[in-house]
Amino acid sequence: MKDYVEKMPDTRVEASLTPAPQPVTAVATADTATPWPVTDWPVAELLPHSGAAVLLDKVLSCDEDSLVASVTVRPHEGYGDSDGNLPAWLGMEFMAQAVGAWAGCQARRAGVPVQLGFLLGTRRYDCRVPAFTAGMALTITAERSFQDAAGMGVFLCQIHLGEDCLAEARLNVYSPPDAGAFIDEPQPADAA
Repeated sequence: MKDYVEKMPDTRVEASLTPAPQPVTAVATADTATPWPVTDWPVAELLPHSGAAVLLDKVLSCDEDSLVASVTVRPHEGYGDSDGNLPAWLGMEFMAQAVGAWAGCQARRAGVPVQLGFLLGTRRYDCRVPAFTAGMALTITAERSFQDAAGMGVFLCQIHLGEDCLAEARLNVYSPPDAGAFIDEPQPADAA
């Protein structure tokens, strides 16, 4: 994924009378060359989570099909052990939050509210470490490989520590047009 980040197009625009702006991590789209300052968007505003449920630290880059985020592993009251290590299975949540942050960036770009999405699962989560140890500076990538108009999607996700890929999975996700209607359970008919 490092190659992907390095190959992102340079979206700087130079004016004839002013110096070139500093490079920014941005999203360039086919319909506009205006960069998105995604590094200024707090992850908590991109996810329908709150407080300690937000595990990602920062979105580093995002475009139409992918997102790169970072997280430094630290003690977590709900998930960590006494040494501040996080279980290997929590990597799936890092990945799911990267997909959610990607959707949040897309919503923010479109000027619509962030919507609730659902992790349906994965056929294979390959984690090469027994735990994510306290202090690890991880990079999480999510790349869209499929998405249909009904809200079903598939994302290839990876977790890196430097150049080493620690975990990868292909996540199946669902973002219904009306998440409230999707999660509301019908009231049972009165048996009387």
